[in-house]
Amino acid sequence: MSARPEAPPWLVAAPPGLRAWALEPYFGGSHRRFLQGLASRSRHHYSLYTLPGRDWKWRMHGAALTLAAECRAAAQAADPPHVLFASDMLDLATFKALAHPVVAAAPTILYMHENQLTYPLPPGVDRDLGYGFKNLTSVLAAERVLFNSAFHREEFLSAVEALLDELPDAVPYWAADEVAAKSEVLPLGCDLAWLDEHRPANGACERGSGRWGDKADGPLLLWNQRWEYDKAPGEFFWALYALQERGLPFRLALAGANHGLPTAEFVEARRRLDREIVQWGRVEQAADYASLLWEADIVVSTALHEFFGAAVVEALYCGCHPVLPRRLSYPEIVPKEAHREALYGPGELVHALVRAVERASPAGGATGSSWSMEWQRTWVSRYDWNAMVSRYDSAVHECWEDARAKGIKEG
Repeated sequence: MSARPEAPPWLVAAPPGLRAWALEPYFGGSHRRFLQGLASRSRHHYSLYTLPGRDWKWRMHGAALTLAAECRAAAQAADPPHVLFASDMLDLATFKALAHPVVAAAPTILYMHENQLTYPLPPGVDRDLGYGFKNLTSVLAAERVLFNSAFHREEFLSAVEALLDELPDAVPYWAADEVAAKSEVLPLGCDLAWLDEHRPANGACERGSGRWGDKADGPLLLWNQRWEYDKAPGEFFWALYALQERGLPFRLALAGANHGLPTAEFVEARRRLDREIVQWGRVEQAADYASLLWEADIVVSTALHEFFGAAVVEALYCGCHPVLPRRLSYPEIVPKEAHREALYGPGELVHALVRAVERASPAGGATGSSWSMEWQRTWVSRYDWNAMVSRYDSAVHECWEDARAKGIKEG
């Protein structure tokens, strides 16, 4: 008589911590920091299956084949996963078709850092809907879908409905309702507590140690987003030129990641803002970056698109006064009581920036805000891993628990 096959792991009583296999085709930048932060803090036991963070188009096409092969070998040599935790860069449907059966059958959480249906494109570039459709089929192949902001979830759901309306026939209109039913919002976990180790001993009232220019030269403006078209750097530079024309003194730190050769607008800005610039380009050392965040007075965003906004969250945690668009994910990050002062609408950037610079004078207070720095920190401290990891752990456990309940019922 043959031995009875072992029950799959999602039908067995829960151990102290579940085995979670994380699948990340683009293990670089914010994806890498997020996954390392989660795996290092979780009560569950994560195994990471990753590929380097480059060639994103090829990752969306080919990573499923490579990672399926790796997981197939791993399943034959070790205990299989209770839950899979995949990112939006994975073609999940293809992965499940090619993976070892015990891996493919594991309940899956898909975390949506971004999506290819609404990610803004450079001027003159047409959208390849094939990548967005991969996102859609991946969402449908997952048991649970997590978005990093309510803005992101709502925008993706609207884009799915628009995509379905463009299909010629045999349209799966049911897909939109299924995506909505299985998706929810779980903000990005961020490593913020480490910044406290670099907080100046004299606090926020005496910002400006001289490391980032002379405080007498004006408040320090920070732009710490990527140097790419979707962050609209040209609009930011245009506002800074307006400050110059008004004779308002300021210092400028451009600290975001800058890949490749600078575009013409950056070349012009480097020339026209030379006297104000105290930092130009990525700050390589973590301690130096923390120092910049603590000493900056104002953080500015002109983003055309922001699915969450981790760089802005870091700056807010360190007390930078926000000058942010009244759209995207920012109204979720900033409480309603501060929207009027912290967020600007169309055509209001220069006015908002002038007001922030004037308030950041010694008479206006160290942060240039009408609220306390400590209250501002509470806006974003909720995203620190100390607060977020239990929410992620619960999501993983619930995904496994739902699969177990369904398996027992069907069995």
